[in-house]
Amino acid sequence: MAASTTTISLSRNPSFSTTNPKPSLSFLSPPCLKLPSILPSFKPLTSHSPPDQLLSIPRATAAATPTTTPTTSFHGHCYVVGDNIDTDQIIPAEYLTLVPSKPDEYEKLGSYALIGLPATYKTRFIEANQTKTKYSIVIGGENFGCGSSREHAPVALGAAGVAAVVAESYARIFFRNSVATGEIYPLESEIRICEECKTGDLITIELAESKLINHTSGKEYKLKPIGDAGPVIEAGGIFAYARKTGMIPSQSP
Repeated sequence: MAASTTTISLSRNPSFSTTNPKPSLSFLSPPCLKLPSILPSFKPLTSHSPPDQLLSIPRATAAATPTTTPTTSFHGHCYVVGDNIDTDQIIPAEYLTLVPSKPDEYEKLGSYALIGLPATYKTRFIEANQTKTKYSIVIGGENFGCGSSREHAPVALGAAGVAAVVAESYARIFFRNSVATGEIYPLESEIRICEECKTGDLITIELAESKLINHTSGKEYKLKPIGDAGPVIEAGGIFAYARKTGMIPSQSP
C-alpha cells in the first residue's frame, strides 16, 4: 500500500478559511469635517522634542458668553520667557488631575500656570494667593510648548488670563491644542522679540495688521498672520467653530 504524504506550506502571511465564517459587522463612518488648515510654519524641532500628536478637546470655558464682535487687538503687560519652554514648565504634571471642564478646577488650574519655571525667573507669573496673572501676553523664543501632548498647557494659560502667546516658533502639538481649545492665540514673530522686550512692558497686538507694538520701548514688530486659525479661536475652539459653521449640529439648550 502506497504511503500517504502530507505537505505543509509555511508562509509569512498564511490565509485561513472556514466553511462557517462568523457574521461581519459593518460600521458607517460619520461625514468628514473639512476644517481650515491651522498649521503654522515651523523651524526644525530639536532632537529632544518628542513626536507630536493632535488632541482636540472642547474649550474648557464653555460657560463663557460668546462675543459677536471679532477680536482685533490685545493690550496689556507682557511676560517674557526664553527658548524651549516645555509643558512641564507651563503646567507641571502634578496638577493634571484638575478637570478643566469644571469651573472651579479650571480657575485653580490657571493659578498654577508657569509655576514650573526655574528659579532664574525672578518675577512670578502669578502673584502669591492670586488665581489670575497681570500679564495678558506671553512672549517666548523658539520651540514654545515642547514636551508632552497635554492640552492642559494652553488651557492653564487661558485660565490664568493670557490672551495671546507670541513666540519665534512652536511645538506643533501646543499650537494645535491652542487652536483646538480656543484658549489663546499662538502668534509667531519674525524675529526674536523675546530679546527685545522685558517683562512688564506694555504691549498692543493688532491682529488685522499682524503687528506688535511695544509702548514701553516705542518699537513695532511684524508678526506672521494667524490665518485660518483665527476664526476657530475666535469661535471658542474647534467644536464651537464646527457648530457655528454648521458642520455639526448645535447643542440643545
